[in-house]
Amino acid sequence: MSTINGLPAHILLVHLVVVFVPLTALALIVCALSPAVARRAGLLLPLLALVTLVSVPLTTDAGEWLEQKVESTALVREHTELGDGLLPWAAGLFLLAVLVWWFTRRASTRRISGAVRIGATVLCAVVAVGAVVDVYRIGDSGAKAAWQDALTHSSGDGH
Repeated sequence: MSTINGLPAHILLVHLVVVFVPLTALALIVCALSPAVARRAGLLLPLLALVTLVSVPLTTDAGEWLEQKVESTALVREHTELGDGLLPWAAGLFLLAVLVWWFTRRASTRRISGAVRIGATVLCAVVAVGAVVDVYRIGDSGAKAAWQDALTHSSGDGH
């Protein structure tokens, strides 16, 4: 995918990632902490994580197309390299969302030990925080790549 309505698809698709990664991360942590919430969420958690997972390669593919259309600077290259690292985090969110959903379903027929629940919750939190931090770093580098020269070459009025 290269353009949407005449605009580079990447600049539109990136909004899916910016919204869905933190939303999935938050939902994962809440569902890991509260089996009652996880039961009420049902398939919503793994479906949300699936949308997140699919949005990442769509966005990075569109970004690679855009990279070929803009000047190759150190900032653009850094953004591209950072963007390539998000897929494992999104896959981790998806995998853990499926596991939380599955174990929550099984918990109604089987008791899960407290140590397993604590370990799973910590793992979910680590992956969720890692994914959100990575999205922040990628977004920050993308904003710098897109706006650094525009701001440097502005009128110089200090605003």
